[in-house]
Amino acid sequence: MADSAHRFKVGQTVDMVPSSRFGAKGTYQIVSLRPSEDGTKQYRIKSKDEAYERIVAESDLVIPAMPKFDSN
Repeated sequence: MADSAHRFKVGQTVDMVPSSRFGAKGTYQIVSLRPSEDGTKQYRIKSKDEAYERIVAESDLVIPAMPKFDSN
């Protein structure tokens, strides 16, 4: 049975949801799509501020917020 499509794509920039996980602040890049584990889609991600990659669940990722500019 095929998995439904992953929400994010390889090369896309994402943020990790703030949680009890420790990780570099800032954005991450999707390195690869991983097979689902127990029905949870997974991704391999990489921060430019860390030497290693992480495997995270789709629910741990969000699209980065757009920067807000001061209108002064």
